Amino acid sequence: MATRKNLTANRESLVHKVRYAASRPHRIAPYLKRAARDRWLAFKHPDHVSYYRAVMASDTRRNPEAAVGSQTHERWLALGRMQFDYLLGHGLKPGSRMLDIGCGNLRAGWRFIEYLDAGHYYGIDISPDILIAAKGTLTERGLQAKLPHLTITKNLTLDFLPEGHFDVVHAHSVFSHSPIDVIDECLAHVGRVMAPGGHFDFTFDRTTGAEHQVLREDFYYRTQTLVDLAARHGLAARFMEDWEELGHGQSKIRVTVDDRVTVTDRVTVDDGVTVDDRDV
Repeated sequence: MATRKNLTANRESLVHKVRYAASRPHRIAPYLKRAARDRWLAFKHPDHVSYYRAVMASDTRRNPEAAVGSQTHERWLALGRMQFDYLLGHGLKPGSRMLDIGCGNLRAGWRFIEYLDAGHYYGIDISPDILIAAKGTLTERGLQAKLPHLTITKNLTLDFLPEGHFDVVHAHSVFSHSPIDVIDECLAHVGRVMAPGGHFDFTFDRTTGAEHQVLREDFYYRTQTLVDLAARHGLAARFMEDWEELGHGQSKIRVTVDDRVTVTDRVTVDDGVTVDDRDV
């Protein structure tokens, strides 16, 4: 059964915060503590990548699985399985070459590494701390012989990667934590590294109301904003309705570089109903 999403709330507004706090008083203290930490980190690191790298360092020290959005090991496994099964159902093959943007501690990545041919998985992340945790996951799963690439990056220009190489590019819970200029940077360059017929799947926090952010960590976008942004970089975007049916809190868009797909083929799906809590 699909998760009922709150697509109209502006979580940045004072009214929403008061109502949310009144219905969930146990979350007030953790929120204030995180807000104070984030304000300090934002002061120390004005640019977003440096700021979020510091956020990940702090979260990873506490719990690498929670740092990527999973509060329990069981949920960590389940969300990784969801991502893997979805791409498997969309044609992922052992011979596919995959780029995993924001690979984290390999919540889904270890499954992709295990399934793909040796050397066919390339994971990148802005956080050295979470990549150290990823290497721990790799070792625990005994996947060293699969020779995955795990690389730190400071931006999403992808300039160190080969042209036309990847059949599948994947970014789960990356754009949900990214301001629009970071998303624009990725969409401006991802087409260059995609193989003919390849695709790029990314999740995002969707709103049908005002676009907004919370604590510089969570960013909410209208579908059309991201579809139009992709089009400006020669990418055809499609909202993945079958992903919505899985009950994940974020939505998914797939972009391709395909001359047969025109701007008129672009779709927007902005209907939905409410609930508040979500997984990443």
